[in-house]
Amino acid sequence: MAYFHLKLTPPRQSFPHDATAEEMAAMQRHAAYWRQNAETGMAIAVGPVFEQQGAWGMAIIEVADVEAARAAGNADPVVLADLGFRYEVSPIPSLILRQSVAGASSNT
Repeated sequence: MAYFHLKLTPPRQSFPHDATAEEMAAMQRHAAYWRQNAETGMAIAVGPVFEQQGAWGMAIIEVADVEAARAAGNADPVVLADLGFRYEVSPIPSLILRQSVAGASSNT
């Protein structure tokens, strides 16, 4: 198993402040998708990042390989909704986890 960082880029810098009803519905499905992945142990941490230049989403996941990491991003309902969201996938070659997270992982 390997660790990956997924960066979710929204369709525009002003998101989520000007999100449409369709985008918000897709984001609710997105949150449910990542909660399920956290429950199964694939997702270690998921959440929004707010920067001065705009918001984006991040996930740290543990999967078999980069193809599985890309597949996890591509299966996200917010990406499947074809609203302009996209993931960048980066490998994390080494990760230090606090004990409560490390104990839940199969790759400690």
